[in-house]
Amino acid sequence: QVQLVESGGGLVQAGDSLRVSCAASGRTNSAYIMGWFRQGPGKEREVVAAIRRTDMSTYYADSVKGRFIISRDNAKNTVYLQMNSLTPGDTAVYYCAVETNPVGPVVSALYYDYWGQGTQVTVSS
Repeated sequence: QVQLVESGGGLVQAGDSLRVSCAASGRTNSAYIMGWFRQGPGKEREVVAAIRRTDMSTYYADSVKGRFIISRDNAKNTVYLQMNSLTPGDTAVYYCAVETNPVGPVVSALYYDYWGQGTQVTVSS
């Protein structure tokens, strides 16, 4: 089992920056892929970014490329999502997730095994 706790969400204005964090506990040695997903009002959950522990390779959704940065501190079992140039379209509940398959796909929520409770990010215009 892996437990995930997100923090750092909040209310910001368009153009602002915000960093959300996700701390993992439990069987963290199985947390090969850590990802951030989001679900906006009336929308399906979508992948935002993901990072592999083995080579620290990253993936970004087209909608956030150039604005968001994902990083992880393996010593602290924590993954971060730095969000810059936020727009109202980024308003969503942001979820942290772990995939235990080291070579698994990163874009589909179906492949992730553990989820955090989510943190709300609201961007006002």
